Amino acid sequence: MKKAEAALGVPIIHDDQYGTATVVAAGLANAWKLLGRDPHEECVVVCGDGAAGTATVDMLLASGVGDVRVVGLQGILARDVEYDAPHRNWLAQNTNRSKRHGSLADAMRGASAFVGLSVGGIVSGEMVRSMAPRPIVFSLANPVPEIMPESAHAAGAAIVATGRFDYPNQCNNVLAFPGLMRGALDTRARRVSREVCLAAARAIAADVPDAALAPDNILPTPLSATLYPAVAETTARAVVAQDLARIVPPEGAVAERTARLRGIVANRQSALFADGNRA
Repeated sequence: MKKAEAALGVPIIHDDQYGTATVVAAGLANAWKLLGRDPHEECVVVCGDGAAGTATVDMLLASGVGDVRVVGLQGILARDVEYDAPHRNWLAQNTNRSKRHGSLADAMRGASAFVGLSVGGIVSGEMVRSMAPRPIVFSLANPVPEIMPESAHAAGAAIVATGRFDYPNQCNNVLAFPGLMRGALDTRARRVSREVCLAAARAIAADVPDAALAPDNILPTPLSATLYPAVAETTARAVVAQDLARIVPPEGAVAERTARLRGIVANRQSALFADGNRA
């Protein structure tokens, strides 16, 4: 991706990479706020060392999370092991401060949060029970999560998110990429940095007012009228602040344009729905 950006001179966003990582960072921020926890004191297990997992770890470390344990097909990534891919070696050298080895079950023991970016059905209730009290479980594999929300709650999870629309707290990259792309396009950004994604994550989290935060309401929905304008404007301002913008829109212009475009799309959908009902 870095080579492509350098060659093309335009921003490239891997939606299932930093799009996912941005929404995970937003959801965890609100979960920690709701539970009164300090991210610097948290230990997060990330299951999955692919594109989404690597970006999520990068975002969590940049957010100041105390410790991250990454689990891949070979178990917990550890600093004293040489891996077959540069990104796995980077993950190993920058995570697992406790120098733990073993399986997913070993990684989850004592951790305060779990982020699943892997495959369905690999987390048991016993694994959740082995975590720190009132853990956070983001079980994001689709269509079958690593553990179903009912089972995670029964095992003591305080907050559960999935990638599915039919459960509360849908943690899906659709919350991020429309606003991220609009902000990048409207500034003609050279690239979208990690810091820009962190700013977007804060905007996503802020779209749920503190008074509305609840265990089943830590993330906005794609239907929120304020979400995409806020994320687009925040992205634009972050791009400008990072000196990555080719043009600098006036304050509020990106939000206004995004809201207008969102309204056009919503009106088209309403018209299509009405035509369908008449048919």
